[in-house]
Amino acid sequence: MVGNTIVLKPASATTGCGIEIEKMFSKSGVPGGVFQTIVGDSSISEILIDSQDINAVTFTGSVSAGGKVAQRATSQIKKCVLELGGSDPFIVCEDADIEKASTGAVKGRFVNNGQSCIATKRFVVAKDIANEFTEKFVQKTEKLRVGDPLSDDTDLGPVVNASGLRTIDSQVKDSVKEGAEILTGGEQKKSKGYLYKPTILKNITRNMRVAQEEVFGPVASIFVTDTEIEAVRVANGSQYGLGASIWTEDLDKAEKLSRMVHSGIVTVNNVVFSDPRVPFGGVKNSGFGRELSKFGMLEFVNIKSIRFYDQLVHQHHVE
Repeated sequence: MVGNTIVLKPASATTGCGIEIEKMFSKSGVPGGVFQTIVGDSSISEILIDSQDINAVTFTGSVSAGGKVAQRATSQIKKCVLELGGSDPFIVCEDADIEKASTGAVKGRFVNNGQSCIATKRFVVAKDIANEFTEKFVQKTEKLRVGDPLSDDTDLGPVVNASGLRTIDSQVKDSVKEGAEILTGGEQKKSKGYLYKPTILKNITRNMRVAQEEVFGPVASIFVTDTEIEAVRVANGSQYGLGASIWTEDLDKAEKLSRMVHSGIVTVNNVVFSDPRVPFGGVKNSGFGRELSKFGMLEFVNIKSIRFYDQLVHQHHVE
């Protein structure tokens, strides 16, 4: 929208999506070369970042890869924006609408089979309503149908690849060894495909892998807290800070807690989702810079001041 041309290097797991995006730009009538997709391994990214034809870099992916991208871009004195995933908390206060919150929990955790940076990862629930919330959450989760992604009857398809499936399985098994309890799921579905049953865990402690790592699959972890201050402490007890959602009927409380949570986005009484009208991005290891909205566009422009003294006119021009 601000006139930049773009070269997209998709992740190897999403090559097809990257090619389709270029086709969509072409069909929309955008001139050739304005948006191009390049397919290749990580060495292609290094060549692009080093190229004199590239002025800025934006990256979505892991913390380790994001660090390398930022290091390479800044060594070339090039602006970069990083969106590095998250472990989003879902805080349920004692005055929340339990029916809506439990429905939101299913949507927030299992969107795209849990493979979303802004999918809810950790559920932080007030002690007084924890049993009711958990019961409804489990009941609704067990109604989800896992299977062929091309079938209209399927709610959850496979995770992205065998490596992703192994990681999820090991995160769950390691946490169970540490004392976590499986309420539903907790294993692969015995059929063709990288299918993992939608899983809910309780008795989670901060040192468990499901509490510390980004869980990129259909696994929910429930933390029970005595106070709202403790809930915020648990929510902030992560290396990530992308999104968070807070469920309460008290909007003054919601604003107070929202300001205390360390994240780039807070959604009240709904799950976190990106919206072109609102800036999107994180803090801590979730990255820096913003996408979408005016703020996203201003990340990759030069704000140039032009001053005409003889006419006493001051202009600020964005290019």
